[in-house]
Amino acid sequence: MKKLLMIFSFSPFLLSSFAQVPSHKIIAGPLLGQVELRTAAIWIQVDSSVRKLAIKYWKHNDKDRSVTQAFNGELGMEFNPVTFQVGGLDMNTQYDYDFIVDEKTSGNIASFKTKDLWQWRKPAPDFSFLTGSCAYFNEPAFDRPGKPYGGDSTIFETMAKFPAAFMLWLGDNWYTREPDFLSGWGLWYRASRDRSLPVLRNFLKSMPQYAIWDDHDFGPDDSDGSYHLKDISRKIFMSYWPNPSYGENGKGIYTKVSYGDVDLFLTDDRYFRSANDLRDSIDGKPNPNKHFFGRTQLDWLKNALAYSEAPFKLIAIGSQVLNPIHKEFESLNRFSAEYTELMDFLNAQRIDGVIFLTGDRHHSEVIKADRPGNYALYDITSSPLTSGVSKVSGIEVQNPARVPGTLVEERNFTRITVSGNKGERKIQVEFIGLHGATLANWSVNERELKH
Repeated sequence: MKKLLMIFSFSPFLLSSFAQVPSHKIIAGPLLGQVELRTAAIWIQVDSSVRKLAIKYWKHNDKDRSVTQAFNGELGMEFNPVTFQVGGLDMNTQYDYDFIVDEKTSGNIASFKTKDLWQWRKPAPDFSFLTGSCAYFNEPAFDRPGKPYGGDSTIFETMAKFPAAFMLWLGDNWYTREPDFLSGWGLWYRASRDRSLPVLRNFLKSMPQYAIWDDHDFGPDDSDGSYHLKDISRKIFMSYWPNPSYGENGKGIYTKVSYGDVDLFLTDDRYFRSANDLRDSIDGKPNPNKHFFGRTQLDWLKNALAYSEAPFKLIAIGSQVLNPIHKEFESLNRFSAEYTELMDFLNAQRIDGVIFLTGDRHHSEVIKADRPGNYALYDITSSPLTSGVSKVSGIEVQNPARVPGTLVEERNFTRITVSGNKGERKIQVEFIGLHGATLANWSVNERELKH
C-alpha cells in the first residue's frame, strides 16, 4: 500500500515533466517582432530534431479560450528559424503565448500587448523606444588573438528592465569573422549561434525588435554590394529579423515602421553600396556612379518622406550621415552624389522633422549640421552595445559639429522618448550605461525642426 501511495503522489510530477519540451529543442527565442492593432509576429528557432511546431496564444487570464496555430513549413534542417504571423487579435489587449514543440509545451510563457487605435479618437501616445548598435559576442575559437573584443553582455539584461515600445538595432547586430563570411554556412552559423545566447532571452521577448544591418552582420568589414554572398546574407537577415518588409523586387532590406505619430525609415547601407574607395568626384563633380542607397532605394526613401505627415521622421542608417570629420570613417557624406541629392530634396520638398539615427562608430554622440535658411539636421549616433569602445582622437576630439555634452565613450544604449501635446511634441535622447545610469542627454522640440 505504501508503494502504491508513493507512485500516486509522484505521478503528477512525472506527467508534468514529460509535458515539458526538452530545453535543447528550442535553440533561441522567443523574439517578439512587429505588434500591430490586430496582428503580431513571433519568432523562434528550434533544433533539427523537431518535427512539429505550433504556437498557442490566449488573452491574458483567459487561457481556456486559447488558439493554436501550427507551423506548416519545412523543419528538420540544420538551422530552423520560424516566424509565426498571428492575426485576428483584439486591439489594446494583452495576450500570452507558448510554443508546442513535438506536441509538448515549452512552459516558457511570454506576453505582448496589441496597439491602441488612437487615430481620430485621442491624442498621439507618449512612448519610449530603445536603440543601439555593435553587439560583439566573444567566441575564442574564432576571435582574433589578444584581448577579447566583446564586453559585458549583461547590458541586455539592463535593457530588458527598461519599459519601451520597441527596440531598433542599428547594425553590426552580430559580427561575422573569417570562418563566417567566407561561406554561406558560416553566415548561418554566426546568426544562429549569437542569437541563441542566454543573456539575450529576456530582452528579445520583452518588446518588439526591429533591425537594419551594417557591414559586420552583412559580411566582411566595410563590405559593399560586390559581396558575393549578399543574397544569402539577405535571406539570413529575413530569417532572423521579422521586420514588416525587406526592400523591393527581392533586393535590399529597407522598410518603414510607424509607432504613434512617429515614422521610422529603416534603410539598407550595404546591398546597393559602391566601394568606399571608388572616386567620389570626377572632374570636380560628384561621381553619379558611386552609390550608397542605390537608385531604387533612394527613390523609395524620397517618396516615403514626402508621403509622411509625422512630426518626427527618423531615418535609420548604419553609417553616420552628417559628421564633417569623416575621412577615416564610413559616412553617407563620402558618397557626395547621393548625399547632395538627399539634402537638396529635403530642402526643395520642405520636409520637416528629419533626424538621423546611426551606429557604427563605437562611441555615442549627437552631430548637428546647420543649414542656411532652414532648420538644423541632427545625427544621433548610438554605439557600442558590447563591442570595443573607440575613443575619438585627433581633430575629432574638438569636433565643432558635435552637440556639447553628448559624447559617450563607453558601452551604452539609447532611450528615445517622444512626448507632449500636438504641435509641441518633444524628443528626449538619453545615452544609458551598462547598469542603467544616464551618461548624457539631449532633447529637441518639433518646432525646432520646421522650415
